Amino acid sequence: MNLSVQPLFQPFHLKSLCLKNRVVMAPMTRSFSPGGVPGANVAEYYARRATGEAGLIISEGTVVNRPASSNDPDVPSFYGPAALAGWQRVIAKVHAAGGVMAPQLWHMGVVAPKAGGWQPATPFEGPSGLVAPGKMGGVAMTEPDIAATIRAFAQAAVDAKALGFDAVEIHGAHGYLIDQFFWQPTNQRTDAYGGGSLVQRSRFALELVRAVRAGVGPDFAIILRLSQWKLQDYKAKLAATPQEMEQWLVPLAAAGVDIFHCSQRRYWEPEFSGSDLNFAGWAKKLTGKPSIAVGSVGLSGDFLAAFKGEASSPSSLAELLRRFDRGDFDLVAVGRALLADPEWARKIQEGRATELVGFTKEALATLV
Repeated sequence: MNLSVQPLFQPFHLKSLCLKNRVVMAPMTRSFSPGGVPGANVAEYYARRATGEAGLIISEGTVVNRPASSNDPDVPSFYGPAALAGWQRVIAKVHAAGGVMAPQLWHMGVVAPKAGGWQPATPFEGPSGLVAPGKMGGVAMTEPDIAATIRAFAQAAVDAKALGFDAVEIHGAHGYLIDQFFWQPTNQRTDAYGGGSLVQRSRFALELVRAVRAGVGPDFAIILRLSQWKLQDYKAKLAATPQEMEQWLVPLAAAGVDIFHCSQRRYWEPEFSGSDLNFAGWAKKLTGKPSIAVGSVGLSGDFLAAFKGEASSPSSLAELLRRFDRGDFDLVAVGRALLADPEWARKIQEGRATELVGFTKEALATLV
């Protein structure tokens, strides 16, 4: 069966999001914002993807206003006059190029210090101070710390809306702060933010989503990025069954999530036995909310290996199109392929497969 790519290029509308197509630029950390301030080069980088017909651009992770939200001084901030002025320039450029954009709001939680040795002014913070199962790397957050962090996310979302962004994405995946609350090996709390079940450990995320929703109002789109896997454990599963996943995701939808961005290392891998649905497929089925599929779309090789230096070449979209045509998910996020080639979406739409660019580690050294 030879499926057309054209369904990927149909419009999508939800609340504040009016997209020309279903192709999403996935968030990818770039570390090109000295002192946390995105410059003109960052604005041009994103504008090129808008010109190249990416339907929705999700920014690299941008950290919220907490002293230890980041382990890298060149990761952009989403607070403070200088950084917000930089993001104002970004969204103006993207809109001028006909694009639609959401910042990804991020707190890294307890992470390892950057290889160069830079560390924030205060210790890394997380639910229990654990950077990995059984390994301390920071401090446990107090309830006032938790409340302040929730306020920081909400304020960043309010600022994003005020700057003219079209939506916000909350980073709740990959073993960072919100995910550290979800995951029992890094959440050993005995108060109301811990507990033996995933439902209990979801309290922090639920309060955070509600605060963001209250800040931006009912008609501004909120995307939540989630993953089962962690940087600390690629085989981790928060939800071992569809029933556990339903108990996890449905309350998040009720709290205000409009779209679930479901991160997998390989989008074609089934989430549970007995069905070929991937994570995004299950999220949509269980919540009724739109979902974004992501994970090695359009390129060979696993993206984690790629970021360690392994090159990747363009690959077939046939399986992706089959699942999309079946209605498993609504949007498709593209990472490395769009990082290396701003024109990826346009080339796919126009059938210019021979012009697609592969990914090499050298692409990480510059803002193409």
